[in-house]
Amino acid sequence: MANESTSSTLSELYTEIVAEALFVASERSVMRPLVKNYAISGGGKSVEVPIYSAVSAAAVSEASDLSNTAINPTSVTITASENGIMTTLTDLGRNFSSVVGSAGAEVTVAKIFEAVATLRQAAVPMPLAGVLNPKVAYNVKKNLTNTFVNPNPNDLTNEALRTGYVGNIAGVQMFETSNVDGTSDTDNCKGGIFHKDALGLAMMQDLKIETQRDASLRADEIVATAVYGVGELHDSYGVEILGESVIN
Repeated sequence: MANESTSSTLSELYTEIVAEALFVASERSVMRPLVKNYAISGGGKSVEVPIYSAVSAAAVSEASDLSNTAINPTSVTITASENGIMTTLTDLGRNFSSVVGSAGAEVTVAKIFEAVATLRQAAVPMPLAGVLNPKVAYNVKKNLTNTFVNPNPNDLTNEALRTGYVGNIAGVQMFETSNVDGTSDTDNCKGGIFHKDALGLAMMQDLKIETQRDASLRADEIVATAVYGVGELHDSYGVEILGESVIN
């Protein structure tokens, strides 16, 4: 018979499916190494994380007993559930109560310094990480390089001009990913700067891709699932970065 569709003629389609799966897995794993990770094992599907508040020391007299200070920790419970696609940043980035920037305005380098100052004033230790939508990161790079033509370039400016990588700003390693939603509301694109202990990811089952043959449909079903949970551990350990995801 002529004009048959075979594995040879459809080979490009197979390649596209594999390439897309790898791209999505790479894009959506940006947050995982930046937050606190917990493994869920045994029979349950939840992990309870105790949170101890800060305590203060006081001066004592010589040869005097210390008085007891009661420590009553709170806790955050992270429950894992099965998800068809693993994504964490969009939801996690909206949890912080502290916000710098404003809706409909470009995020500037000054706003990143402001976020860091807010965290340092709250005694949040270094290191910190920042995650932005690529279009928000574009505006930061534009501001950093004076619209990509800075008359007095420095090392950070040169790196942004050469490679497009934001690099370290105010001691924060900056990342950009399309996993931060920048399309549904371009005036209210939310990223964040945070310490690793600000957010938690409890993993019960890592990303798993399976295939199953459906003979009657004459097709292969491709299913990707993961079982995980996310939660905010320390609200004061992160700052939301609010701005527009518009390239002007």
